[in-house]
Amino acid sequence: MEDPLLSLRGIYKRIDGEEILKGIDLDVYRGDFLSVVGMSGSGKSSLLYIMGLLDRPSEGRVLFEGREIDFGNEDELSKIRSRKLGFIFQFHYLLPELSALENVMVPMFKLGVSKEEASHRAAELLESMGLKGKERRKPYQLSGGEQQRVAVARALANDPAVILADEPTGNLDSKNTEVVMEIFLELNRQGRTIVMVTHEEHLARRTSRILEMKDGRIVV
Repeated sequence: MEDPLLSLRGIYKRIDGEEILKGIDLDVYRGDFLSVVGMSGSGKSSLLYIMGLLDRPSEGRVLFEGREIDFGNEDELSKIRSRKLGFIFQFHYLLPELSALENVMVPMFKLGVSKEEASHRAAELLESMGLKGKERRKPYQLSGGEQQRVAVARALANDPAVILADEPTGNLDSKNTEVVMEIFLELNRQGRTIVMVTHEEHLARRTSRILEMKDGRIVV
């Protein structure tokens, strides 16, 4: 069997003396579409933030592509986040003063990609999201669903190994939820690895694996 792309071993997270995560062991493989479900406060987002190297565990080890992550090395963390991980949140966090195209270009600039190349790739990504012709629009000129599709394009900008999505449809109506979910399913069919936190069970049932959390532990 192939080696996991991302592994968590014995992960604990404590905040102000309270245990948020309690001994999590988890493997994510290339091509997985893993949904993380559970009640509010079960530890879903805390788990995702540690998987995305946005937060450090109180105890335990995180391995990415077989190498243990050194949470004390901010340069290494930043490099992996920029090159290997794509983030999508419930709130799109687009920069309001930038166009859709420019928002998607921003992550590429961090890797030294030229403006011309970044613009070309950003335009291709926006077209793949059904946003051709809307590249120059500012976020306020786009619907909520369109803004979230720009956020998905931005997450794909540096061709990440893993997409980490925290309630990506949480602010969308049913029509736009379906549009974004279909985009995720197509990305997964293309071989993209996705971990998605969601409270919507009907979406979780469409993914290849479901992980249920309760009181900081994996129960399924």
